[in-house]
Amino acid sequence: MEAIIPLMTPYKMGNFDLSHRVVLPPLTRQRSYGSIPQEHAILYYSQRTTKGGLLIAEATTISETAQGFPNTPGIWTEEQVESWKPIVDAVHAKGGVFFCQQMHVGRVASIGFQPVSCTDKPLLPLIRANGVDIAQFSPPRRLELEEIPKIVNDFRIAARNTIKAGFDGVEIHGAHGYLLDQFMKDSVNDRKDKYGGTLENRCRFPLEVVEAVVDEIGAGRVGIRLSPFSTHKEASDSNPENLGLYMIESLNKYGIVYCHMVEPRMTQVGDTLETPHSLLPMRKKFKGTFIVAGGYDREEGNKAIADNYADLVAYGRWFLSNPDLPKRFELNAPLNKYNRETMYISDPVRGYVDYPFLDDVSNLQSII
Repeated sequence: MEAIIPLMTPYKMGNFDLSHRVVLPPLTRQRSYGSIPQEHAILYYSQRTTKGGLLIAEATTISETAQGFPNTPGIWTEEQVESWKPIVDAVHAKGGVFFCQQMHVGRVASIGFQPVSCTDKPLLPLIRANGVDIAQFSPPRRLELEEIPKIVNDFRIAARNTIKAGFDGVEIHGAHGYLLDQFMKDSVNDRKDKYGGTLENRCRFPLEVVEAVVDEIGAGRVGIRLSPFSTHKEASDSNPENLGLYMIESLNKYGIVYCHMVEPRMTQVGDTLETPHSLLPMRKKFKGTFIVAGGYDREEGNKAIADNYADLVAYGRWFLSNPDLPKRFELNAPLNKYNRETMYISDPVRGYVDYPFLDDVSNLQSII
């Protein structure tokens, strides 16, 4: 009798019937020229689609002022909505379930953009791995109290547009040092009004966004991504476990379909380290589907499902470099290596749709 592979077992996520537990998480791709989704994204997402598989589209900005990087897609104009439609259609044609991540970068904005945040504290320049390439950030402007409801409404309108484009749902980006995370984390949020100070106040704005999006499109179409333990983009918290548990308990009141949480070991994007912390307390309290992400391999993913540590497991770099990742996991086949140098370039092919499928590799080997 063939052994059961936990990652390849079916799962019901709210009203969505998934055929396996392997998720494509949102990955910044920077191939949407002029913030307009492009035709090459049709191939990119359809390559990674399986019948009954969950895909979450790359971080998509909710307004012109929410942007912080060139060539990232938006969903605030009619042209953007129309440009997403054929991409969504291609995923649905192969039987995939497709959510779209909505984001506002806050103070994480390159020079040339005019960022806003909970604070006016700037980000330090980022020196990349080679020690030469320095990313500079624009100094942020502290949001006035009366401006915050406008951004909440931008999230609402973006959610409406997302459904109009045909997506199955929305993932609110509350992670990795972007705007909502900036409000939540006490290392960044230095406000003295009702959006700063106490844990409840710091979480007020993100929860107002959740409430607005749920009111607009229904809780069964709403997920959120959180990274309470992360220090990415200088956004850390003095008590991350309390932050995570408070958000989970608050989210339960809205009945959203999933929470997508980043492992404590992923303090910086791409960096894995051992930590005594665990997502288990949050997993136990959350009433919806619990998705984990952060440096998982096949064995760890299978264990997470088998141990009931998570319902679904998201694989970023491995799904990027292996468009047929669920099949490779099912067969326990070798994986393509990912190339960090081509992850964020704006080429429509290289590092985007040129990673080989298992069948391509097998055919090549048989020819050789």
